[in-house]
Amino acid sequence: PGSRYVQDYRGQLSPILAQLATQKIRIGVQAPDISLPNPDGKNYSLSDLKGKVVLLDFWASWCRPCRMNNPEVVRVYNKYQKQGFTVFSVSLDGLDNLTWKYHVSDLKKWDCSPAKDYGVTGIPKTYLLDKEGKIVAINPHGAALEREVKKLL
Repeated sequence: PGSRYVQDYRGQLSPILAQLATQKIRIGVQAPDISLPNPDGKNYSLSDLKGKVVLLDFWASWCRPCRMNNPEVVRVYNKYQKQGFTVFSVSLDGLDNLTWKYHVSDLKKWDCSPAKDYGVTGIPKTYLLDKEGKIVAINPHGAALEREVKKLL
């Protein structure tokens, strides 16, 4: 414990731990609101969806992993939408048969304010929110997404 290597390690780890402690996007905190227009110019806000279980999905059509994930999100959406589940997509387009109405964008690509607020540095990036708007899971995909949605409904 008193070796130079352990001391160096603690010195490097300390600022990382401090940064993580102050990070505002994490499980258990209220999701910051997003208010942006859809492709038709109608403004939608994430806060309008309180009372629903929401998958907040940052994605783009040119992102292969996003496109590969979309059929599973569509399947879960179609299965649970009548029970109070929906998707709020922050994207540049509306491809892949995504049938929910909450597609929004400020058309600023990586300079998108909500993407910066959520610390999105790569996509797909998803956050599952409970009915009170608190983040309960980060990046749930496939069977894990459906399992978490079922628990919340």
